[in-house]
Amino acid sequence: MKFRIIQNRKLFYAISIALFVIAVVALIAWGLKPGLDFTGGSMMELSFTSSRPANSDIQSSLTQFNLGDLKIQTAGDSGALLRFKTIDQATHQSMLDALNKKFTNNVKELRYESVGPVIGKEMTNNAWIAIIVASICIVLYIAYAFRKVSRPVVSWKYGIAAIVALIHDIVIVAGLFAILGKFLNIEVDALFITALLTVLGFSVHDTIVVFDRTRENLSKHYSADFESVVNDSVNQTLTRSINTSVTTLIVLFALFFLGGETIKYFVLALIVGIAVGTYSSIFVASPLVVDWFRFDRSRKAAK
Repeated sequence: MKFRIIQNRKLFYAISIALFVIAVVALIAWGLKPGLDFTGGSMMELSFTSSRPANSDIQSSLTQFNLGDLKIQTAGDSGALLRFKTIDQATHQSMLDALNKKFTNNVKELRYESVGPVIGKEMTNNAWIAIIVASICIVLYIAYAFRKVSRPVVSWKYGIAAIVALIHDIVIVAGLFAILGKFLNIEVDALFITALLTVLGFSVHDTIVVFDRTRENLSKHYSADFESVVNDSVNQTLTRSINTSVTTLIVLFALFFLGGETIKYFVLALIVGIAVGTYSSIFVASPLVVDWFRFDRSRKAAK
């Protein structure tokens, strides 16, 4: 069964534009809520050997340490994540002593991290550089790989279409986390950047698979209508793209529901990114190439 994906591209554009606009509005209105890795501060992960006390009880036992905006998040059945301003080692040890005194040696520290604001700023800059460099390399690679199929669309335009699809994917994921940050107080950290880069790689991989089939079909059927060739190529890779994404998502959903609290939102970013990336590789990237071809043809005809 052949789907008229390219012929019905306006519908898919409308869905993408709606999601993209919502994401952009959320990012402009609220922005991403930066976590410890970007703002600087300390994080302590605790495990309670018996029942976990209420967050208010944990907070009251630490008021003497002037920790600033102390945030406490449950982790699993018996754990808690504490986030607060940067402290020295002596204060860190005093906090553990106070907690064990309050909860009768019921506390075990699983992890402690402290990040300075300079490191956080450097990490932010490096994250942006990584995304920009990766995008430029993608355009160059696709332009090179498609150099022998420069008609009817110049090879570098496939790369630009892939980057547009990538921007679509990353902005939608970031917009979701802006909404989560506003209403659920979810912060983004270094794992979030890792998730974005993973989504970037997955989305480009899927897009290149579709483009590569287009390249093969163009070399065999150059005289055929370009729109039909692209639609055939998308249909030929559709099952593969969906199967690959579904098997990946099954694992990610298992991690989301059964994995630890510390990776929950990292996995959520991957789930949304891979789902949106699969959508864009099928319903956004290839249709963009077709519309670019139609635009160039109309412009040449008008001269």
